[in-house]
Amino acid sequence: MSSFEDADTEETVTSLRITIYHPGQVQNGIFQSIRFYNPEKLPSSEVVKFGRNSTICRYTFQDKQVSRVQFSLQLFKKFDSSVLSFEIKNMSRKTSLLVDSTELGYLNKVELPYRCMVRFGEYQLLVEKEDGESLEFFETLFIMSPRPLLQEHDWPARKPTPEFCRSSSWCTQSTSLSASPREMDENEY
Repeated sequence: MSSFEDADTEETVTSLRITIYHPGQVQNGIFQSIRFYNPEKLPSSEVVKFGRNSTICRYTFQDKQVSRVQFSLQLFKKFDSSVLSFEIKNMSRKTSLLVDSTELGYLNKVELPYRCMVRFGEYQLLVEKEDGESLEFFETLFIMSPRPLLQEHDWPARKPTPEFCRSSSWCTQSTSLSASPREMDENEY
């Protein structure tokens, strides 16, 4: 028997291709800690966090408007299914997260569709999932878009609302009158 016949069969991994855009991405260095065009293999047990805090989050945004932990992605397997899925959870107390047209408040989560637009603030992330066989690992790949993804892919231009704004008329008045959002510590209520 040859070594080819004895070799383990290589499994494909589930992958997330994340195309990302922010209007200040070039001049502000918002994405300087993200390695673009470089696939990263992660253990399937890892909860992947996105946000501003580099000690907690795997993928960080250099922007004070972003929460310490903005959102998380976690892999799971549905009962009686061999396909791995992701859930996305909003971890921000101050800003809602839009997944296509579904608005997620703090700690709300939803299953990530195969292709969707994730938005918060001025951030736009086109997330595309490709199924794989491995239950041990998954892969992420980041791509920076030079143009707004909403225009490029004809998504509706609905903006996420801050968590404390439940009345749209009050929300538009208060946000237009106030200065930029202020980061609050979790203990400052």
